[in-house]
Amino acid sequence: MSAATDSALPLLITMGDACGIGPEIIARLFRSDAARGCVVLGDIGVMRRAARLTGGALAVAEVERAADAWQVPPLCVPVLQAQGLPADLLAAPLGRIDARAGAAAARCIEQAVALVRGGAAAGIVTAPIHKEALAAAGITFPGHTEMLQALATDGGTPPPVRMMLANEELRTVLVTIHVSLRRAIEGITFDAVLETIRIAHAASARWGQPAPRIAVAGLNPHAGEGGLFGDEEIRIIAPAIAAARAEGIAASGPYAPDTVFMRARHAPPAHPGEFDIVIAMTHDHGLIPVKYLGVEQGVNVTLGLPFVRTSPDHGTAFDIAGSGRADASSLAAAVRMARTLVAGVSASSAPP
Repeated sequence: MSAATDSALPLLITMGDACGIGPEIIARLFRSDAARGCVVLGDIGVMRRAARLTGGALAVAEVERAADAWQVPPLCVPVLQAQGLPADLLAAPLGRIDARAGAAAARCIEQAVALVRGGAAAGIVTAPIHKEALAAAGITFPGHTEMLQALATDGGTPPPVRMMLANEELRTVLVTIHVSLRRAIEGITFDAVLETIRIAHAASARWGQPAPRIAVAGLNPHAGEGGLFGDEEIRIIAPAIAAARAEGIAASGPYAPDTVFMRARHAPPAHPGEFDIVIAMTHDHGLIPVKYLGVEQGVNVTLGLPFVRTSPDHGTAFDIAGSGRADASSLAAAVRMARTLVAGVSASSAPP
């Protein structure tokens, strides 16, 4: 590893829910070179348990600074001990919803944001959390995205953010996220759709696509079929696309949601994608196609934050927590994506 690389800011990996597979996939990641330059923000005891569960022969060392990640030897997990965690966190049963784990996960996220905003780290990769555990701990945010959005402000107006789920074949950005379907439909407005297109367009330059081809999916079956099955496409979505095009953004649609993802799927040489990004109106419309292609390579990216944040494309998997069988592939993909985005941010901020 070169001196230049060793001096780069590390990536923070938050521990996630201590009762889920997050600590275990982190331990697995650190058995490979993929974790070089990463530091875990979590609990030293939880991470040592995860090392044992995933086969042992993996050291876990507490470090004082994020930058110390570069100093640890191979097969060693550097851990920044998060502050304010429940003293009896290790007593929370694996594979169960527990308020202690929810509280600990929230503290790790808060401290990770403080560190990255303070210039101590290049970006954040978050291990899975459990929304019910957060709620049990009194945390009012429904998920990572909303919590990170709030933490990205200093008491002012939160930045507009969007969730993107991506793999090597498909990238989907959502207009609405963690709300009921009824509320999601109410949240599909001209401004929300146009803002989503703008955010997706601006973010694409970070992974090397400054002029992405953006397909916008409709809300209704067959994209409304000219108003026969709903008129949101006519009243809201098509005007937002037209406004984006007037700004020079290569957006098109609205397309039928049941076929646009197949058209966008990039699987060369047999099937080069027609589009670089698909904008989906609701959570499940957009995430099902990406997850169907394989959660082991999917990455969740929060677009619009003033820092880089990625996450694996899966949850806490309580059914296998503690078994040592969890697959770290999606976490490794999230680390790779974070590094790509960090490099893109650095390139865009470099002087000409």
